[in-house]
Amino acid sequence: MTHSESHLPGRPDERASAARPPSAPGGCADPLVAVLLVVAEAAAGALLAIWLMVRGLTRSHEATGGKVSTPPPADPGMDWTPVVVFAVLALLVACVAAELLRSGWYCSGGTQVVVAVALGVMVLATAAEESVREAPEPTPAPTYASPPCRSGGDSDECARSGR
Repeated sequence: MTHSESHLPGRPDERASAARPPSAPGGCADPLVAVLLVVAEAAAGALLAIWLMVRGLTRSHEATGGKVSTPPPADPGMDWTPVVVFAVLALLVACVAAELLRSGWYCSGGTQVVVAVALGVMVLATAAEESVREAPEPTPAPTYASPPCRSGGDSDECARSGR
């Protein structure tokens, strides 16, 4: 009888190397991929920022009904769309970082972790700033500066006389 391994083609060391996953990239492939991914994410972030600015301009134009002479409406509140968009971008970058690190691309994966953390901090800072901005400010007590009393009396006397 023969061993079951004898039916497989190739020598045993060739079969073992074929079963292993490919190793980490060699040379300058890993740093090059890191730079390319950062440039691609910067371009995506810039496109998202431009889209959000154009969206903000069209929202303000729609709020006035296209009329230039009308005053802008009262503050409608926080628009959470930019926060959500950049949070999704940060999550996408974090997923790419995890996959790169799992595959052995440590330079690219580490760079993506740094980018994801920076995006996450930006999202949290923006959300915190906007939530503070949304909090109602206390209104000061109304002050009424009455005109001086011409009769020489105190302010109560002037208030009763209408002068």
